[in-house]
Amino acid sequence: MSLFVDKVSIRCKAGDGGNGCVSFHREKYVQTGGPDGGDGGRGGDIVFVASERMHTLMDFRFKRNFVAPNGEDGSGNRCKGKSGEPLVIEAPVGTIVRDKASGRVLLDLFRAGDRRVLQRGGNGGFGNMHFATPTRQAPNFAKPGEKVQPMELELELKSIADVGLVGFPNVGKSTTLSVVTAARPKIANYHFTTLTPNLGIVRQDGDSFVMADIPGLVEGAADGVGLGHDFLRHIERTRLLIHVLDISGSEGRDPLEDYDAIMRELERYGDLKNRPMIVEANKIDLPGSEENLARLREKLAGTGIEIYPVSAAAGKGFTPLMRAVAAMLRMLPPIEPFFEETPFEDMAEEQIKVEVEDGVYVLSGPSMQHLVDSVNFSDEDSLNWFHRTLRRWGVIDRLREAGAGEGDTVRLGDMEFDFVE
Repeated sequence: MSLFVDKVSIRCKAGDGGNGCVSFHREKYVQTGGPDGGDGGRGGDIVFVASERMHTLMDFRFKRNFVAPNGEDGSGNRCKGKSGEPLVIEAPVGTIVRDKASGRVLLDLFRAGDRRVLQRGGNGGFGNMHFATPTRQAPNFAKPGEKVQPMELELELKSIADVGLVGFPNVGKSTTLSVVTAARPKIANYHFTTLTPNLGIVRQDGDSFVMADIPGLVEGAADGVGLGHDFLRHIERTRLLIHVLDISGSEGRDPLEDYDAIMRELERYGDLKNRPMIVEANKIDLPGSEENLARLREKLAGTGIEIYPVSAAAGKGFTPLMRAVAAMLRMLPPIEPFFEETPFEDMAEEQIKVEVEDGVYVLSGPSMQHLVDSVNFSDEDSLNWFHRTLRRWGVIDRLREAGAGEGDTVRLGDMEFDFVE
């Protein structure tokens, strides 16, 4: 199993709120102490933290379910239940958290130390002390804690780098990274020596920036051929690409055809073709390189793409290249996080649905189920509160608009009752 994992699926759930308590004060010489049921505690939140000590999503291969603790139930004497502690999930910097079903970006852990709440714990239910009125002095009901639905998530790691090295396998990307940074990637004379992205920090004339060595692309990478499709995501955030070419054609390939093939893959994957680019003509010290370099200059004339001949094996030619990269980065906008969409669902009126099935009016929606859980149907005061809430939320009006009349059957979950104006 590879130790580098950059895409996983997990399931997480914030804690449910604790239930409110039905209790009445009992004390010697106090006959009617009144309701004193306390509120339930709030459920624990699901919190993501961007951690610099993690570099892959490997840990999530072994633990995929994350459940925050529930809030505790309220108790008598107006005692509120203890709230659940937040469940903190650490992920590498650059991790995107998506809703698995819709693909919406919920969080982008863009900066080291970012602490973001993904899912809030359920609110605790009110105890019966909240429902006492001058006419209802002994309420025999309380509200349950809010239930939280689990979330199916997809975590995807997109490396945070200013510059990305792209090109065919074995053209010298890893050697380039080892020359200009302190990174020590594996280097060997065979294809796909680099199996995972490698990062290094370049320091040039007082400037510093992060460079990523991406595993070699091949034709068809955007369709999943080779390793490129799996790792193209790691250059999505880069501000500048260095296109590394074997200008000598030492493996029997034409460097101009290699250039066109890689550009096609970048275009097919997204807007990467339009990313600012510099061409690194590597292996300039080998026979045949000068002729190919002249052909490449002619091909790219007028495109604005600069070409820098280097020899990665000899470590020559990199100072002008890195100075050009630093100068371009100073003019380019900073890396921007992905647009996030809120994961929270409000229990709003518009989520209440009214459908007719075989003459029965069926109410559905998270608000309705929570309302049913709040009612003590053996208590008249609780039933009256239930009916007033239906009217306040506009449910009675919606039933009337759907054609419900006096005495028609209304179904809510497993419960049925007659419609009453």
